[in-house]
Amino acid sequence: MREPDGVRTGPASQQGMRRANLALVLGVIASGPRSRAEVAAETGLTRAAVSSLTEQLIAGGLVVEAGPATPSGKVGRPGTALGLNPLGPGGLGAEIGVRHLGACVVDLRGEVRAVRRREVANHGREPAAVMADLAALLRAAVAEAGLRPAGLTLAVPGLVDTSGALLRRAANLDWQDVPLAAELRAALRPAADGLAELPVEADNEANLGGLAERWLGDGPEDFLYVSAEAGVGAAIVVGGRLLRGARGYAGEFGHVPVHPGGPRCACGAHGCLERYAGDAAVLRAAGLAGARGDWVPLLAERAAAGQESARAALAGAGSALGIAAAGAVNLLDPAEVVLGGGYARLAPWLLPAMRAELTARVTVRPWSEDRLTVSRLGRRGPLLGAAVSVVRAIVADPAPLAGG
Repeated sequence: MREPDGVRTGPASQQGMRRANLALVLGVIASGPRSRAEVAAETGLTRAAVSSLTEQLIAGGLVVEAGPATPSGKVGRPGTALGLNPLGPGGLGAEIGVRHLGACVVDLRGEVRAVRRREVANHGREPAAVMADLAALLRAAVAEAGLRPAGLTLAVPGLVDTSGALLRRAANLDWQDVPLAAELRAALRPAADGLAELPVEADNEANLGGLAERWLGDGPEDFLYVSAEAGVGAAIVVGGRLLRGARGYAGEFGHVPVHPGGPRCACGAHGCLERYAGDAAVLRAAGLAGARGDWVPLLAERAAAGQESARAALAGAGSALGIAAAGAVNLLDPAEVVLGGGYARLAPWLLPAMRAELTARVTVRPWSEDRLTVSRLGRRGPLLGAAVSVVRAIVADPAPLAGG
């Protein structure tokens, strides 16, 4: 789902007050177990209002009583702690990669309950065939998790319009103008498991990876997230929120020119970053053009074994990444540049050249090497971001599930 509004920090206005206050109360409980008295103190709502709202959240399966509250130093009997229901509605994430499919279920606390991944070559396949395989993977993950998902978010390697439903273009899949939500719902029918009736949204994989870094990876409020699977993507997070651009297409990092007179890119321009740091370019430079299977472990294993051609190819990719990242740092002034996706595993051989380029090119403002970091989520970021986006949307507006 598209990134929801932040949790409110005070009582809502008269219009839509109960709906807003349900979100207010659930947002406080989501930050950690609280007694009703503590929720009232933190929200400014009366204890009677909090009691009524929490009963509604409990009835909706979103909140449970989790035992005695931690004593706060006050005299008297401690209240009952309220927490998010680990067996309540969950978030369902899906991912279509050029060489894989993924499915993930998280509970309301954001904890992973099931993950499934299947290696499959998706470039050039018809969307309906890919969606059929993905639907089977999603069903397997839901069955394993034992939770009822409340929504589904799909991560894809391409340009998704602002509605979150239409894939405008994914060159690495050879797809154009694909109605993602409609195609996935069709693949999920006619089973009686209810998955075809879920709200379905989609987003660019790098966007979801960047959001996951913020939500789960302790990312700062302002950072540039750079990732790669087949192509090269980025997410720009400003003030803790994703910068999407006027039409939702911000972050096409792979098509930043690093050598304007360089070779022609599939996009039609010359010298794009993807021609130097994308999977095909790095494999070719390593003497592995045409290699099948997952390129990231292949290169990592060869580089770790000391193969000079693999190390040289990754150093060249790191140099190109550093040039592009330096331009972004000078323009945006992020607190960090974070390497995610496949780059996270390849970081030991990318970082030295990236650091050298950033140090040489970021000269008009302070810069230090420790601001170039590696995601602890690695390649899981986009899929985790997809699943967690669903539960964050529930917390931001629980009324549809709580009957408010």
